[in-house]
Amino acid sequence: MSKLAIISDIHGSLAGLDRALEQADREGAKRILLLGDLLYHGPRNPLPEGYDPQEVANRLNARKAQIDLAVRGNCDAEVDQMLIEFPIMGEYAILLHGDRKLFITHGHHHHMDNLPELRPGDVFMQGHTHIPVAETRAGIHLFNPGSVALPKGGYAPSYGILDEQGLVVKGLDGTDILRLDLN
Repeated sequence: MSKLAIISDIHGSLAGLDRALEQADREGAKRILLLGDLLYHGPRNPLPEGYDPQEVANRLNARKAQIDLAVRGNCDAEVDQMLIEFPIMGEYAILLHGDRKLFITHGHHHHMDNLPELRPGDVFMQGHTHIPVAETRAGIHLFNPGSVALPKGGYAPSYGILDEQGLVVKGLDGTDILRLDLN
């Protein structure tokens, strides 16, 4: 299995996206999942560092062959889909990863306090809160990679990696922030 980078809450930050992609490349991630809020910073958020939604769209489009999946965030709109050359309007997706189901969403409808039907060992992934999470509750693995642009809760900007061992929240400087073993 190749490594998978999990990026959420870019909010139009070219600086945050570029750092996350550079780190994911260093990690050897061959594929990418996007958990929403790609281009627009939203009315409640400040402008993030390096705010350039059009160039964020260009960077993502240049990597579209690597992007396995993108889900819609609460700040993503139909006009964003006009700039993005891969589907981003699905509210959630379900992937099979070995014997596990991965339920992937942004987190503004389904979230860790309102889980869909999952079995022990399955993984629920969301963004939205900008706060990293890597924990297991009642046998369900919960994961949030945080935000590459507008982190909250005192955390550094971050993204995620899924590999053979499990899920890791990584800082944009390459440090491990949280780890969840899936074995």
